[in-house]
Amino acid sequence: MKLDRITSNPNRMNGQPSIRNLRLTFRRVIELLATYPNREELLQEFPELEDEDIQQALIFASSYLSDRYSCES
Repeated sequence: MKLDRITSNPNRMNGQPSIRNLRLTFRRVIELLATYPNREELLQEFPELEDEDIQQALIFASSYLSDRYSCES
């Protein structure tokens, strides 16, 4: 799957991976998922987020962890 909603711009958010160049980092989205167990409530609080943004943030986190653990082996 192409992660076209995860962007990184050195001039924005200190280069942290973000959602569609918004001021919302992928890390923040993961934290919000832990805080808001009801996804509909999360989307109401953050209307700029879309379901695909959340899906790609989870995939990005998973691939990041996979890369980290495979390098440590």
